Amino acid sequence: MRQTGWRRRMKRGLDVSVAATALVATAPVMLGTACAIRATMGSPVLFRQERPGRGEQIIKIMKFRSMRDPLPHEVASQSDAQRITRLGAFLRKSSIDELPQLVNILRGDMSLVGPRPLVKQYLDRYTLEQRRRHDVMPGLTGWAQVNGRNGLSWEEKFAHDVWYVDHWSLRLDAKILAKTVVQVLKRDGISSDGHATMPEFMGSGSAQAEPTT
Repeated sequence: MRQTGWRRRMKRGLDVSVAATALVATAPVMLGTACAIRATMGSPVLFRQERPGRGEQIIKIMKFRSMRDPLPHEVASQSDAQRITRLGAFLRKSSIDELPQLVNILRGDMSLVGPRPLVKQYLDRYTLEQRRRHDVMPGLTGWAQVNGRNGLSWEEKFAHDVWYVDHWSLRLDAKILAKTVVQVLKRDGISSDGHATMPEFMGSGSAQAEPTT
């Protein structure tokens, strides 16, 4: 069922209403988080990064910052686990670090549910099948996130993303949102074994060794 016509408009309407309500409800948490980050890590409070969205159009996502700046001898892309602060680890485990993306949803860059937006350098590494994950708008949560999150391999995650593209419905979105609440409370799948989040995706069948933000 394609996200076109009235279905797409209805999904967008739900995104806006839920994101706006959530922003108001979580405003005290977000303000407190921003102050805590500023006090422990300094500026900036938000982490911003360009990532491909629907149709591989570039969007700029926002998260609360969870890592300190790299030291002179550290390579940023290779020191994630060491640079995550105690506060940052809590923000990740509780998913509070993702709350600023509610603004991305209101802007129309993202949806509540869809494949997670990943870094731009992965675009040339996807198979044609894996690139189909960009046929829909990226989401704050998705089918891969409620079926293993970072405990899955990249190939498994992308297979879940493409399955979502092919089987999307408003009912499925509601199911994913409900499962997301349970998963956040249980704090499952925060990271892949031996990594801060996930190893870098080097392409299907390639070695995956470096951590990513």
